[in-house]
Amino acid sequence: MRFPFSFSHITAGFVAVLIGYTSAAALVFEAARAGGAGPLEAGSWMWALGLGMGISGIGLSIYYKTPVMIAWSTPGAALLITSLPGVDPSHAVGAFLFSSALITLCGITGWVDRLMALIPTSLATAMLAGVLLRFGLSIFPAFAQSQILVGAMVATYLLGKWRASRYTIPLTFAVGVIVAVLQQDVILSDLDVQWTIPVFTMPSFDLSTWIGVGLPLFIVTMASQNLPGLAVLRAHNYHIAASPLIGWSGVMGLIFAPFGGYAFNLAAITAALCMGDDVDKDPARRYWATVWAGIFYMLAGVVGVSVAGLFAAFPTPMIATIAGLALLGTIANSLSVSLSEASTRDSAILCFVITASGAQFLTIGAPFWGLVVGLLAYHGIEKKRA
Repeated sequence: MRFPFSFSHITAGFVAVLIGYTSAAALVFEAARAGGAGPLEAGSWMWALGLGMGISGIGLSIYYKTPVMIAWSTPGAALLITSLPGVDPSHAVGAFLFSSALITLCGITGWVDRLMALIPTSLATAMLAGVLLRFGLSIFPAFAQSQILVGAMVATYLLGKWRASRYTIPLTFAVGVIVAVLQQDVILSDLDVQWTIPVFTMPSFDLSTWIGVGLPLFIVTMASQNLPGLAVLRAHNYHIAASPLIGWSGVMGLIFAPFGGYAFNLAAITAALCMGDDVDKDPARRYWATVWAGIFYMLAGVVGVSVAGLFAAFPTPMIATIAGLALLGTIANSLSVSLSEASTRDSAILCFVITASGAQFLTIGAPFWGLVVGLLAYHGIEKKRA
């Protein structure tokens, strides 16, 4: 009897959570502090986000047998850093609930599915390639910082590809950890593991806070997170209904907002880490990677602030290298698909370069604008040309 999951699923899930925390946890802590949170409240934010991401990711992945990963809203956290100072914590929670209610409404009405039907595969894959490109580009700068560590990881990766091993990424990560430990780049002496105590904040509702905090949080979460997350699923040929996924992410926000779960959405970058050939040659079994990611998110949540210290113990070049190497295949496949049709090549390359720029406009990230410009080019120029 075949075991339902493998070591590569576990490793992919762990690496996805590792990348998620090391790349954005600092923003979440800063957002909590901007909202007047002390150490206990900040730990509660991590508890709520970890449990919300884990429960929803595990449930949706098993139900749909599709690698669905739910994440916190990284641009939402950046927005809160500037918009929460001076806002009463109870009003902030009311704004979180308002934003999550709007996200839930989007899922219930089904308009997200209708929107995604307008996006051709070439644009979805071009946006995905643009989102992930910076991770591939980070490998050589990481090598410049730590030649032995990154060199050993790249050599392991190339050897694994030469041998066509399904454990290429797990072995590369293991070699990175071993070399980092031998170089004394991993410091765990100050790590103090403590259980998180959730802190409930009674919401109160203020119209100006809804407009100034809740509505912008909804917009950036939908435009900069959920749309790219849906594009990642489409780019990997997972064509499940989008509206239930969006709806359940909103429900998680309604449940966990009083504890600091400010916003939940579909993951894009970390989800892509669980969808490549290195995870499993069989696309129908890759959902086990996101199940394991959900388990790790829940474990991270129950120890709250302590997990940030654990992930911070890994050296930055190692994190950058494992992320870049794990995503190389997805970047290559996405570019190949997006540029394969001459009739959509112009719109796809526009979408790709704008997304890859990483620029923001009106507080909304480049993936959204890349998709908008790509759609304008596709529907306004290339369809007429055809």
